[in-house]
Amino acid sequence: MPYLFTSESVSEGHPDKVADQISDALIDNFLAFDPNSKVACETLVTTGQVVLAGEVKSKAYLDVQEIARGVIRKIGYTKSEYMFEANSCGVLSAIHEQSADINQGVDRKTKEEQGAGDQGMMFGYATNETEDYMPLALDLAHKLLQELAALRRENKQIKYLRPDAKSQVTLEYNDDNVPVRIDAIVISTQHDDFDTEAKMLAQIKNDIIDILIPRIKKKYKKYARLFNDKIKYHINPTGKFVIGGPHGDTGLTGRKIIVDTYGGKGAHGGGAFSGKDPSKVDRSAAYATRHIAKNLVAAGVCDEVLVQVSYAIGVAKPMGLYINTYGTAKIDLTDGEISKVVEGIFDMRPYFIEQRLKLRTPIYSETAAYGHMGRKPQIVEKEFRSPDGKVVKKKVELFTWEKLDYVPKVKKAFGIK
Repeated sequence: MPYLFTSESVSEGHPDKVADQISDALIDNFLAFDPNSKVACETLVTTGQVVLAGEVKSKAYLDVQEIARGVIRKIGYTKSEYMFEANSCGVLSAIHEQSADINQGVDRKTKEEQGAGDQGMMFGYATNETEDYMPLALDLAHKLLQELAALRRENKQIKYLRPDAKSQVTLEYNDDNVPVRIDAIVISTQHDDFDTEAKMLAQIKNDIIDILIPRIKKKYKKYARLFNDKIKYHINPTGKFVIGGPHGDTGLTGRKIIVDTYGGKGAHGGGAFSGKDPSKVDRSAAYATRHIAKNLVAAGVCDEVLVQVSYAIGVAKPMGLYINTYGTAKIDLTDGEISKVVEGIFDMRPYFIEQRLKLRTPIYSETAAYGHMGRKPQIVEKEFRSPDGKVVKKKVELFTWEKLDYVPKVKKAFGIK
C-alpha cells in the first residue's frame, strides 16, 4: 500500500543553525592554527546576545568575538531591526581548558592507539533513490531552502526575505518503496513587515509557488517529474513571521541533528556534530559510517543500508559494527557476514578515521547548514587570521566522507564485477 514520508530542513538563519555555524567556525580556526586542537564548543544565541562555552586544549589564541560576528554577518543578520545584528550583539566567552581526565583517555603513547573521545553509537545511511545516495524528502527540503537563500541574497525577484526559514517535504511512495510524487510542501520564511497580513500572505505564497518552485524544477531537472498540480502548499501557515532568528527563538548548538543527517530515514546516534573536533567520535565516526554506507550502495552491494559503530571512551577498537541492508542485498551473504567483510576494508579506530577522511583540517564551517551528508566533495582554499595578525592559507578537501573512493575495494572484497 502506498505511504507518505516527511523530512524537514532549516536555513542558515535559523537560530539553532546560527549557533552551529559559530561553533564550527571556532573549530576551523583552532584547527587552522593548531591541527592537534581538542575542542568542544557550544553556542547560545538570543536577542542581541551570543554566549560561547566549552572546553579547549590548543596552542592557538583566537579572537572569538570577531569570529562569531563574522559568521553572523555572513549569514545576513546585518540590520538593527532584526534585534540580533553582527556588529552590535554582545558576545560572552566562557570557554575554558579541556578536562585532563578526558584528555588522558584520548592521547596515547602512539597515535594509532588514540582512544575514542566518548562512548556512544553512531549511524551512517545511504540509499540509491537519489544521485547523492540521500533520502529524497530531505534532499528536496535542503534544496528548497538553499534556493530561497540564493533569492534573498540576489534581492531582485523577492526583496522582503529575512534569514530565518524552515521547509518540509512530504513524499508519496509506491508499494516498491519508490518515491512517485510530492504530496505536500511546507515553507515558513521570515520577512519584512507588510501593510496588511492578507497582502503579505498572498504575496509570499505567490512568490514561493511562481518563483522558487520553477527555479527548483529548472535547476534540478531530475526532480521535476515529482511536482504536480495536486501538491498541498502550506506557506507561512501561522501567518506573520517578521520576528525571527535568535530574537524570535533562542538557538543552541546541536539541536538539529536529524536535519544534519538523514531526515528521519535510517537512524541517528546519541550526539550532535557541530562544535566538536574529530577526536569526538560523535562526529568523526558518523562521517565514517556514512562513507561506508555510500560506498556499499554505490558498489552494488545493496540498494539501501544502515551502518552502526559503537565505542567505549578511551578505547580505540570499536565495540562492534552492525549492518542492516533492509533486505536489499544483491550478494549471497547475510548482513552479519557483510559486516565482517566491511570490518576488513575500513579501519574504524579513531586515528585511522581522522587520517582516511582528512579530518584534522579546517573543513567544518561548510557542514553547519543544509546537512553534513549528501554534499559535494571539493577542494577549496581558506584563509584565517589570528589576533596578532598572522595569516594562514590552507587548501582543504571538503566532505571527504562523500567520496566514492572505496568502491573498487568494496567490489573486490565482495567479488562484484
